[in-house]
Amino acid sequence: MSSLDTSTAKPGLRERKKQQTRDAIARAALRLFAERGYDETTLAEIAEAADVAPRTIFAYFESKEDILFSDEGGYLNELKRMLDGRPAGTTTVDALREFVACMKSPDEDDKLRKKVIMANPGLQMKMRARHVQLEPMLAESIARDLGTGPDDIRALLIAASMTAAFESVSDRFFQAESGGEPITHAQSMAILDEVLEFLRGGLEAIQHE
Repeated sequence: MSSLDTSTAKPGLRERKKQQTRDAIARAALRLFAERGYDETTLAEIAEAADVAPRTIFAYFESKEDILFSDEGGYLNELKRMLDGRPAGTTTVDALREFVACMKSPDEDDKLRKKVIMANPGLQMKMRARHVQLEPMLAESIARDLGTGPDDIRALLIAASMTAAFESVSDRFFQAESGGEPITHAQSMAILDEVLEFLRGGLEAIQHE
């Protein structure tokens, strides 16, 4: 995924120092994963590169996998906040479009992280397993649009379509599995917007049945 703009009030000094340490660990790990390979990199090597004690890593991350995918949880939490807090009269598609509008163009760390993941089949499976969490979240929200329960097959299918759209555009942007021509961030956001607009039409048609 691309970076998400979640600007808030300026944190205190202690919080800033903790965030700086967390960021230093994540950056050091990412560089080592790219240079040596994810499986070949040890937590001790990450600690040395980040200039922290090995035990310090566990104050911020549970494992190497947690370091690599540290941003994913933030995306899901922010999306859930938008879906749960959407005003009456706004749909899941409206919330998703707002979420997409907040996404920034991927920086070099985002691109390097994607490269590390796509070079390791095991990490690809773990990434997709994490994205599975997105479907039930969307299905629950779509069911609210339809006035039904989250086990409504229609909500599940629409949620699966939305998730697939995000993954496909992300892969295309990073020249990943598709092998097609690369697209810009602006183009990827425009494609997502078109897909969401298409799904909006289908959702509205079901609502008016």
